[in-house]
Amino acid sequence: MLRMEAVSKSYQHRGQVVNALDEATVHVAKGDFVSVVGPSGSGKSTLLLMLGGMLSPTSGRVLLDDQSIYDLTSDGRARLRKENIGFVFQTFNLVPYLTALENVQVPLYLAGADEKRQNETATALLERVGLGERLDHKPTELSVGQQQRVALARMLANDPAVILADEPTGNLDPETADQVIRFFEEFNEEGRTIVMVTHDPRAAASAKKTLRLRDGKIVSAGKGEITSPRIGPSSLHVA
Repeated sequence: MLRMEAVSKSYQHRGQVVNALDEATVHVAKGDFVSVVGPSGSGKSTLLLMLGGMLSPTSGRVLLDDQSIYDLTSDGRARLRKENIGFVFQTFNLVPYLTALENVQVPLYLAGADEKRQNETATALLERVGLGERLDHKPTELSVGQQQRVALARMLANDPAVILADEPTGNLDPETADQVIRFFEEFNEEGRTIVMVTHDPRAAASAKKTLRLRDGKIVSAGKGEITSPRIGPSSLHVA
């Protein structure tokens, strides 16, 4: 489903070379749910952005269903993201002047759906996340947890096969975080592949597998974070 083959990402910072990701090889199977953990600055968000076609590697390949993402044009990558990948961010990224319904309609509009389908699909998704009575509310009129649920509904709008989440519970109180985690478990049970960066132990524990990074290197993988004895520490299967 998702593969990184010997992927590195480096950049210059104040005259020094910083290795954000170092020779990482990762296989994520279709329908898997993988949490990515590690200290701040370990390369977690870099890995997620590369999997999502949003940050090109310095070397190596990133593939989705055997398609090398960065061999595509920028338009090709945008189309691949639109058709296959849903993103969830800690900061929600809702459009502040649009209602909850309109925010969820945005990806449907961009995909060319007619107005009736936009309205019906967005309404159904907001009802699914418990916001059927908040359709006309703008983000500032919603709680933080409700805003994240709008973001979840918007992420589902184009029925993505892959969900990439960056700290989806980071701004939430424990009760709301647990609710969001349950939604991710439901999405995975529906057959969606999920890769989730998190500092939240409860969120990490909800995943089927765990991938741990340190200083840009993959140091362990698996439900019990067991390093494979057959392959190097930066070349691990989580399938």
